[in-house]
Amino acid sequence: MTFRAPVRDLAFALRHVADFGRLADAYPEADADTVDAVLEAAGVFASEVLAPINRAGDLTGAKLENGVVRSAPGFADAYKAFAEAGWTSLAASPDHGGQGLPKALEIATLEMVQAANMAFGLCPMLSLGAIEALALHGTERHKSVFLPKLVSGEWTGTMNLTEPQAGSDLAALTTMATPDGQGGYTLSGQKIFITWGDHDATDNIVHLVLARTPDAPAGVKGVSLFLASKVLVDDEGKMGAGNDVRVGGLEHKLGIHGSPTCVMLFEGAKAELVGKLHHGVAHMFTMMNAARLQVGAQGTAIAERAYQQALNFSLERVQGRSAWTGAYPSRLFDHPDVRRTLLLMKAKIEAARGICLSTAVAADLAHAAADEETRAAAKLREELLTPIAKAWSTDVGVEVASLGVQIHGGMGFIEETGAAQHYRDARITPIYEGTNGIQAIDLIGRKLGLADGQAVADLMDDIRDTIEALKGADASLTPVAGRLEAALNAAASATAWLVERRARAMPDALSGATAYLKLLGDTVGGWMLAKGALAPEAEALRGQLLRVYAESVLAQVPGQLAAVTLGDADLVAVTPEALGA
Repeated sequence: MTFRAPVRDLAFALRHVADFGRLADAYPEADADTVDAVLEAAGVFASEVLAPINRAGDLTGAKLENGVVRSAPGFADAYKAFAEAGWTSLAASPDHGGQGLPKALEIATLEMVQAANMAFGLCPMLSLGAIEALALHGTERHKSVFLPKLVSGEWTGTMNLTEPQAGSDLAALTTMATPDGQGGYTLSGQKIFITWGDHDATDNIVHLVLARTPDAPAGVKGVSLFLASKVLVDDEGKMGAGNDVRVGGLEHKLGIHGSPTCVMLFEGAKAELVGKLHHGVAHMFTMMNAARLQVGAQGTAIAERAYQQALNFSLERVQGRSAWTGAYPSRLFDHPDVRRTLLLMKAKIEAARGICLSTAVAADLAHAAADEETRAAAKLREELLTPIAKAWSTDVGVEVASLGVQIHGGMGFIEETGAAQHYRDARITPIYEGTNGIQAIDLIGRKLGLADGQAVADLMDDIRDTIEALKGADASLTPVAGRLEAALNAAASATAWLVERRARAMPDALSGATAYLKLLGDTVGGWMLAKGALAPEAEALRGQLLRVYAESVLAQVPGQLAAVTLGDADLVAVTPEALGA
């Protein structure tokens, strides 16, 4: 189960698909040599340090012993090496000890980390979200005491939202934050599904927790955000006594066994308000939006890992006679259906990678571009692409991991080969950080209306520009322009229908939300592959991937329009009894 970090593919996607060059003025230090050096170093760390402990993490997992979580074998040492190498500080502000490099480069490096060892990668991923939330909403004490430790990786961060009775419905939260009379609060309540909620890799853990105050209004408007560290810290950053927060148990999960998913019990824990009272959900969304893009990259990453293993297996396993060579027994790779499957897997990975990195570049421009017009346009693009990056890319992760098992055949269903682990690990990604159904609702409910529809209109204009470029390109790519154009026209029709139904019959629009996200994601994925195939440095494989994607995916997009516009008439009439309840 060797892993090769896809350094070349990531560098290509950054430059030729995600338009990383647009960041040159805002991030002059992120020149070509720096980018290449960072990617190479991250690739070495992922391949040589993280990948070798991935299997042990799956087989052994984290353990809860005498109230303390013990990390999976090798994970604590690997995390210390990760922090010492500066990987948590890559995109953080120099004001807090960070390197100030673009988020897009951070996403690219963390894709390799997640591909090498997804269970490990969840730990720094949550810390990065905490860094963004505190940098924007934290007090001066938070920024001087906690941020430098999170940025350096000396401490890690968590996100505490979910409760037993409140999953995605944050209005149902009951954890209580009571003023302590000294300017702080005491937290009481239970949180579940807390990723890396406790571990032995660092001396302290910074918990960001959603809770209510006693006088809070009902619903999400009454939720506030609080910081409660595992060990109490004074204003000089000196650690003192342990806080009244403990692990109630570890979840037993389908996958990501090396990542401790904790039940956290806050039993009068000392806490500090982050941001404004009763603005907790808005503040936490800073962290969640960062995590959603990271999870999209996770989907790409686990697909890459599964693809690599399937490709290697297809080159080693001999079965049957090749229709091409006549050889018997033949490598699986020399069977047409297997090779076509591998090409489609690779095409979807490159499409998902392009979407995630393009979203990250937009986020960088929205943050650091010199002029307001560019920042505003980039923010619209970031907002529009984020639910697609999260949902479409994680669906790709599950699909490609499943195809990886299929290529292994019966061997893939046997745990010893490791192909099943990738499938099990991938399955959580469409669920956490907002299920993919929630991403679809966000896309049609909020994102289509951004700037009176300008966000989606600008996206479609850019795709049309690429279609015109395809029409004037190499003859082998010209037919693809028709496929992409038909897909874009279907996306435009679906968008217009949703906008109209959203205003008059929201249930109709909601019933088509998931189908619409897939339709638009398939189209944007084709656009990403087209940009790669048109690049002057593109190898022949880029065109082959685009053509396979065009005939296997884009050709199906116009037919998806019916699923979007079906409406809810058939749905609303169905009773539980009719379905067999």
